[in-house]
Formats: sequence, C-alpha cells, structure tokens
Amino acid sequence: MDPLRAQQLAAELEVDMMADMYNRMTQACHRKCVPPHYKEAELSKGESICLDRCVAKYLEVHERMGKKLTELSLQDEELLKRMQQSTGTA
Repeated sequence: MDPLRAQQLAAELEVDMMADMYNRMTQACHRKCVPPHYKEAELSKGESICLDRCVAKYLEVHERMGKKLTELSLQDEELLKRMQQSTGTA
C-alpha cells in the first residue's frame, strides 16, 4: 500500500473513532443528566452543570487512555526492535 493511501485510511479511521466517541459521550451524558420526560424546553442549571462535568470527565478519560495506549505501543515497538536485534533479523 502506498504511503498516501495509508495516511488517508488512518485519517478516515481517526474520524470514525472520534465520531463514535462523541456519540457514546452524548448518549451516556444525556442518559445520566437529562430526565427522560422533559418538563421544559431549555436545560435547567443542574442539567447544564451535570452535562459540563460529564463531558469534561469523558474527554479527560479519553485523553488519558490515548496517552497510555500510545505509550504502550511505543514500548511494544521498542521491545520488538530489541528482539529483532538480538536475533539478528533487523
């Protein structure tokens, strides 16, 4: 596969993953913070605060997980390089 096509696929995958994360966050925070039977058209102050906190926590966890997965991936790559060097198949 040529590098340009690989970049395009990676970008598409990233967009899909971000859209999925956004949809999950929206559903989870809505379910947690907004009652199923609306009493008024606008969000109450309590609902707004709950949604703000929920979204902030969701994004913070998402960021932490991304950093940890990147760190683990780099460790795996380094381990693989060392194994290849020790067996002489670089």
